[in-house]
Amino acid sequence: MSLWLRRLAPLAVVVVVAAGCVSTNSSSGDDSDLHGKTVNVIGTWGGDEQTAFLKMVEPWEKQTGAKVKYTGTRDINTVLTTGVASGVLPDLAGLPGPGQLAEYAKAGKLKPLDNVLDIKTYQSETAPALAQLGKSDGKVYGVFIKAAVKGLIWYNTKVHDYGANPPKTWTDLMSQASANQGAAKDVWCLGVESGASSGWPGTDWIEDLVLRTAGPQVYTNWYEGKVKWTDPAIKKAFQMYVTDVVGKSYGGGKNAVATNFGNAGDPMFANPPGCELLHQASFITTFSQFKSHTAGTDYNFFPFPDIDPQYAGAVEGAGDLFGMFHDTPAAKSLMKYLVTADAQDIWVKIGGALSANEDAIDYPDEVSKQSAAILAHAKSFVFDASDSMPTAMNDAFWSAMVALTNGSKTVDQVLSDLDRAQKDAYTS
Repeated sequence: MSLWLRRLAPLAVVVVVAAGCVSTNSSSGDDSDLHGKTVNVIGTWGGDEQTAFLKMVEPWEKQTGAKVKYTGTRDINTVLTTGVASGVLPDLAGLPGPGQLAEYAKAGKLKPLDNVLDIKTYQSETAPALAQLGKSDGKVYGVFIKAAVKGLIWYNTKVHDYGANPPKTWTDLMSQASANQGAAKDVWCLGVESGASSGWPGTDWIEDLVLRTAGPQVYTNWYEGKVKWTDPAIKKAFQMYVTDVVGKSYGGGKNAVATNFGNAGDPMFANPPGCELLHQASFITTFSQFKSHTAGTDYNFFPFPDIDPQYAGAVEGAGDLFGMFHDTPAAKSLMKYLVTADAQDIWVKIGGALSANEDAIDYPDEVSKQSAAILAHAKSFVFDASDSMPTAMNDAFWSAMVALTNGSKTVDQVLSDLDRAQKDAYTS
């Protein structure tokens, strides 16, 4: 999820559209003409993340005299899909993922950025995999203003410190988790609730398992709709999730669907601990109990271990894609600013974000630096699969993970449902 996507307190779509989607800028001029102008932005951030974004744009506001009017929503898919159909859209928006970027570009609603950015500089400063994911039909339509590494395994160092001997394989992980469980009630902390986006933390689990059991090519073919969900390579990941994760999770599957992803790691810090390990992206450090504990001292992480050795070193990542629906001077100016190292360093320094710009290095602690190093040195990098799927497929995947996690549907039932959804999602 990104991004991670869709994590605010819910806002009614009608309120979002009314409050955030009417452009007030003119269509001519440069930065010197922007005083008093407004850029309407819709994104997925709330709480600390919203605060961080607003801090990020403050220097641009002071320099230009323009203002950012930000509206947050969990249900960004619905807001933008409705806006694309009606034509009522914000100036800039966080995009759910590359799949939706391609949809909006094809519909002629997203504006290309090739004449907005210094493309040569942008591409030289941006991680190549991320720069490529912002393109559609050879043109740049989206930029990443922050990124995350998915599939990190977090642990409470006071329960057991895995730093000296992190698990290298899935078998090793399950063996060590059992041996080091101590007073923890269960192995896994698990929470998949996220309002209208509930289920996305479960999709992250499936994606990591597919990547490391079937490899990057099958992973890519899968999110592109070229591999059925009932294919044995995909089914294996779902079976592992049910047996090795949900079956060993704190409170079981029904508790997981009632637990917000941001609070899922809280039992890890309890005394006695409710769970030993949490699977979550690098951004989790700004949520709940992580905020009141010290990185590197109270908690740490190790990378998701290899399963099939031929796919060793594969990394899944995500990021906040930003696109432009109205090419006003103020919107273009803000887009140029957001891709700079100076802008991204502001969020990086606050914590919970990795920069897409490789020149932004002002990380607050060693744990963040380690996450950034994983992103920079990945042998094989893939983007979050669900965020790369068409909207209808993405939504069906989220819902399926809720049903699978709470036990209301079996693996075979959800995979059959997803096969049916796939037939329409890639042809509509």
